[in-house]
Amino acid sequence: MSARIQVVLSRQPILLSWVQDAMGDPDSGANLIFLGTTRRRTLADGATIFTDRLEYEAYQPMAEQELQRLLQEASEKWDLRRLVAVHRLGVVAVGDASVAIGLASPHRLACMQAMPWIMDQLKNRVPIWKQEQFSDGSRQWIHP
Repeated sequence: MSARIQVVLSRQPILLSWVQDAMGDPDSGANLIFLGTTRRRTLADGATIFTDRLEYEAYQPMAEQELQRLLQEASEKWDLRRLVAVHRLGVVAVGDASVAIGLASPHRLACMQAMPWIMDQLKNRVPIWKQEQFSDGSRQWIHP
């Protein structure tokens, strides 16, 4: 059975209910959602840095294609039936979700093994750039 993959890059807030609905599969007993949110406090070099917000930019056609390819690879490595990825673009406030990954599989182990791999690959391969804006007014672009 082939996996169903959905990829969305959006400037709108991530709706967890949409992700959950998109993962629906009557043959899957395991559903796992990872939600990455903007954190306020970061420890770097022994100092605490406060973030005001994040801003994401991407070359959308390329980012969508690479994210699709990444999820396809995951579906070939693990028995995943539904794979959903939603990533925000634009400004994301502290506490708001930047990324949601949803996986559905007949059994939990496939989802639990695939999720860290997917997130590592997303951060390393998908051309989405993050600008962190700090409380002192400074900014830093981050991309692997």
